[in-house]
Amino acid sequence: MNASRVIILGVAVVAAIAAGWIAKNMASAPPELIAVQQPDQTPALAVEDVLVLSENVPMGSHIEGQLRWQAWPKDAVSEGFITRTAEPEALDTLKGSIARAEIYAGEPLRRSKLIGQGQSFMSSILPTGKRAVATQIAADTSAGGFILPNDSVDVIMTRRASTEGAGGEGFTTETILQNIRVLAIDQAIQEDEDGKRVKVGQTATLELTPQQAEIITVAQQMAERLTLALRPITESQEKNLAEADYLVNGSGKRGTVRLIKSGEISEQGARQ
Repeated sequence: MNASRVIILGVAVVAAIAAGWIAKNMASAPPELIAVQQPDQTPALAVEDVLVLSENVPMGSHIEGQLRWQAWPKDAVSEGFITRTAEPEALDTLKGSIARAEIYAGEPLRRSKLIGQGQSFMSSILPTGKRAVATQIAADTSAGGFILPNDSVDVIMTRRASTEGAGGEGFTTETILQNIRVLAIDQAIQEDEDGKRVKVGQTATLELTPQQAEIITVAQQMAERLTLALRPITESQEKNLAEADYLVNGSGKRGTVRLIKSGEISEQGARQ
C-alpha cells in the first residue's frame, strides 16, 4: 500500500470520528432551565366578618338559628351592616328578633329590617303619619278573594238612598278612597310560603292617613256594604287621588254638626 492511500484512509477515519462526535452532541438533551418564581405583587384583600342570613326569612317571622358570620370585602361593608368587630355578641343578642321585611339568604343583615323583642309588629311596619284600620270583607266584596297583603285597592261604598217620585228606595254607589295599601288579610301579612295566591278572609287591615281613617269609619256606619276593588300594580304609585272627604269635612261652615241617622247624613247648626 502506497503512502497516498494511507493518508486518504487516515483522513477518512478522522472525518468519520468528527462527524460522529458532532452528531452525538446535537442529539443530546438541552440543559434544564430552572424556573425562578417571582413574588406575588398583588396585595391581600382586606375582609371583615359581617352578619348574614343562612336562609330566607319571611316578613313577620322570628330569627333564630339563621344567623352566621361571613367574610366580606372591607371596602364593601356599608354603614348599616352588623360586623363581628363592632358587635361580637350579635349572634345571641339578635335571636328572637322579628323580620320587618323579607330578608334573603346571603344578604347582610341590617337593624332597620328587624323588630326588637317585645315590640308590636304592625305598629313597627306602619309608616310615620299612617294609621291601620280594619274593615270587614268577604269573598264577594274583595275581588273574589284574590286580594293579598301589599296589594292596592279602592274602597267602594254602597248605601240606600230614597228615590223621590219613584215610590221606593234605591242604592247609590261611590268610590270613597283610592289606591289604599292592604297591610293584612285577617292575620296574614304576606303571601303564603307555598305560593297560594288566594286569601279569603273576613277582615282587611288598611293603611290610611288620619283623615282617611275618619272617612272609612263614617262610611262603615252609613254603608250597606263596603267593597274593595283591586288595582293593578302599575297604578300603585299614583298620588293625590280624590277621596270622599265631605263625609268628615262637612260644608266647611263654622258651627255645623254632621249627624248620621239610619245611614243618612244631615247637618244642623251647633248650639252656642
